[in-house]
Amino acid sequence: MTPAISAVDRAGISYLLHEYRHAQGSAAYGEEAARALALDPARVFKTLVLAVQRRAHIVAIIPVSTRLDLKALAGLAGCKRPVMASPRDAERVTGYLVGGISPLGQKRRLRTWIDESALQFDTIFVSGGRRGLELELTPQALQRLCTAETAVLGRVS
Repeated sequence: MTPAISAVDRAGISYLLHEYRHAQGSAAYGEEAARALALDPARVFKTLVLAVQRRAHIVAIIPVSTRLDLKALAGLAGCKRPVMASPRDAERVTGYLVGGISPLGQKRRLRTWIDESALQFDTIFVSGGRRGLELELTPQALQRLCTAETAVLGRVS
């Protein structure tokens, strides 16, 4: 049981869990999940933690098949230059290890955006709170649980 699973259970949200064997040394966690579970990478979303000020952080949830448009996110967040949080800071503010950072059940509620492409799918996949565990739920449920806004955040690599 992870904090992410506890969060969806408490909310009474319907979801499915998918486990796969995480390959030690792999750093492309989302792509690994898509391959291992034979999923369209456009349906598998990665949770990115960004620093916007000295001690302020935000979250962007984008498909693993895309790269984050930092300029678009900066405009949405009302900041000049968001930067990826260090792995240590991302782990500290979320309570999860890198590669298993879920947008759900984080230690602190961070302002969150989800790429609007999620809305084209009945369900999407996000980290279940540890490497090798994906949580499948509706994008609307994810948006509600994260109190997230939707926007165009990803661009094709």
